Order: sequence, then C-alpha cells, then structure tokens
Amino acid sequence: MCCDDPRDGLSSFNTRRVTVDPNSPPQDLEAHLSSAAAVLRSGGLVAFPTETVYGLGANARDGRAVARIFRAKGRPQDNPLIVHIACLADLQAVVAHVTDDAWALAHAFWPGPLTIILPVGEGIARKVTAGGDTVAVRMPSHPVAMALIRASGLPIAAPSANISGRPSPTRADHVWADLAGRIDMIVDGGPAGIGVESTVLDLTSSPSLVLRPGGVSPEELRRIVPDVRVLPQYGTGAAGGDEREGPARSPGLRHEHYSPRAQLWLFTGEWEAQVQAIALRSRVEAEAGRRVGLLVSAETARMAAKAGIPGQVIIADVGSRSCLASVASKLFDAMRHLDDEGVQMILAESYDTAGVGLAVMNRLVRSAGGRLVDAGESGRK
Repeated sequence: MCCDDPRDGLSSFNTRRVTVDPNSPPQDLEAHLSSAAAVLRSGGLVAFPTETVYGLGANARDGRAVARIFRAKGRPQDNPLIVHIACLADLQAVVAHVTDDAWALAHAFWPGPLTIILPVGEGIARKVTAGGDTVAVRMPSHPVAMALIRASGLPIAAPSANISGRPSPTRADHVWADLAGRIDMIVDGGPAGIGVESTVLDLTSSPSLVLRPGGVSPEELRRIVPDVRVLPQYGTGAAGGDEREGPARSPGLRHEHYSPRAQLWLFTGEWEAQVQAIALRSRVEAEAGRRVGLLVSAETARMAAKAGIPGQVIIADVGSRSCLASVASKLFDAMRHLDDEGVQMILAESYDTAGVGLAVMNRLVRSAGGRLVDAGESGRK
C-alpha cells in the first residue's frame, strides 16, 4: 500500500481509486465498498463523496487514525472534525445527551446537510473535538457515504478531502489532485450535488447559533427551532470570527478556508455596478499583463462581455443568479478550474444571502480574505 508504515508521518502511499455507482441498490453498494470499509477499520484514510463535498474519513474512535487526517491535510490541530453516522440510534452512541431540539432537527433534516453540535459522548477520539467537550455530528444523505458508514460499522470522522485552506473538493479528481500519495483510498461516486459544506448549528448555545452556513438555510432551521441565530462573524464574516474562549466547536472558525491559489477579489454593491466594475478591472489587469479569471454568473458573463472584457480573460460560469443552488454546486469547481488555467487574479461577484446564498457568500468572503471591492466606490474613482 505504501513505502513505510502508513501510521507514521506522511509516508508515500499508492493511493487506490475505486469507482462506484451511487444509484446501485444499497446492498450492492455496501458490497462494493467492503475494501474501503476494511481500510477504515484498520486505521486507514478513505476519501468518499457526500451530498455536500467529498470527505476524508477515519474511524472517529481511533485517535491514531484521526491524527493521520490532520497530517494528510496539513490541518491545524485546533480545527475540530465532524462525525458522520448512518442512523438516529448512532447519535446516542457519540453524544452524551440528545436534546429535544436535536431530535426534532434530526427528524426534519437527516439524512441531509445539517451538522448539530452536542456534548461529546464516551469513546470519541479527543482529536476529533480538538480537545473540546462538544462534538459535531451529521447523517449524510449521499448513498455512497451511507453505505460506507454501514459497511464499516464505525462513526466516521471526516473533514473535506482537500489540502487545508484550499477550495473544498466536489469531484474525485479534486481529491486526487490534492491528496494522491497521502491517503489510502479515494472512492469516486461522481460529483457532489450541493457543492458547499453542511450547515453547522451549535445546540449547546442559548439561543442556538449557526456557526457555519451551508446546505440548510437559517430560514429552514427556524421552522423547527424558532430562536436560531446567525451572528455576523458566523454568517459572511471572515476567519477569526470565533470570539469565545476555549476549543473551537465547529470546523473553519479560526483559520483561512476555501482559498484558490490565485488572489480572489470580491465585488459588492448593486449588480449592474458590479458588472461594470468587474469589466473595467479585468481590462486594467489584462493590459498590465496579468492573467485574469472571472468567477461569475451566466448573466454577469453576458453583460461583462458586452461591456468589453478582453478576449484573454478566462470566464468560469457558475450558472444563473436566479438559481443560487446552481451557484453553490459549481462554486468550488469553478475556483479550481481557474487555478488550473493559471490565472493570477480572480474577480468574483456577490449574491443575495437568502437561502443557500448565505453559504455562497460566506465561502466567497472567506476566499477573498479581506479583498472586497465596493463596486459603487470603484465606479466613482
């Protein structure tokens, strides 16, 4: 499998890649995933698809296996992981206590893109919780993820299957580009559907707090738990927004995330002003000899072309502004495409924050790392 003991440091792995059909019957999927399940039971690392992004899984009860996730990704030790389970009974096995709100949310949104935070139970490796007293748990809806959890018989700790800080992977090819040679196996189950990570809801806070917006919107959560709150630093705020003392309760609160290699500049303001500002900036940068990429909607791509963007500018179209689910599903893939094209600068537009739009804007703001451009101000200069 690898040149040295796979449990020691970052040995060079002969990473295996297996392809499965997510539309296969559940029993067939579990049989096809028997080798991947065996890798997990033996302390190895397996990347697998979920409905949100690809995850990098290890046995959540094996501290040594979990430590390998951090080494493979270059992940900071204070960044906790999410535990993935396959049935409601498993929830009681990984947390100390299940609240009424937790049961209600689980019945409403599981399996699906919602992670809930509760007091950690016995047996979960401390590295999973970054030494904290809470654990993040979710039940994915992707049939391959569910089959892998069932076949392994384990709770699976899994962050996104990428090098830490990079855009999350929505295809097996993305995982291969980042982690081939660092992990045991990649299960290719096709592209992830939602394209942004799960919503993380802290149920140990009063009121409950959304710590990371994702595939379930705050509006949807409030239909079950009316007093759910989203603080600015946890909505579209930048890294470092977690002001509470002690271990972080959710992934991604204290470190840079979702960043392409190229610098990303995020334009804000009225849409028409954004289009004009993006077109102008692309001309200026292209004339200066820089390779520029646009991360924009179909509407903005058309309008910017009419406004006269240079022919050498690379456009990554993420779909219509009127369909934020499409934008979310294509966002990280578009970032990686522009990196593969060798652009030095990415100019991106902003979106409405309703529904999954909040998650889209959270990822864009985090990717920009403070490089925000007010299109109105830009147009007056």
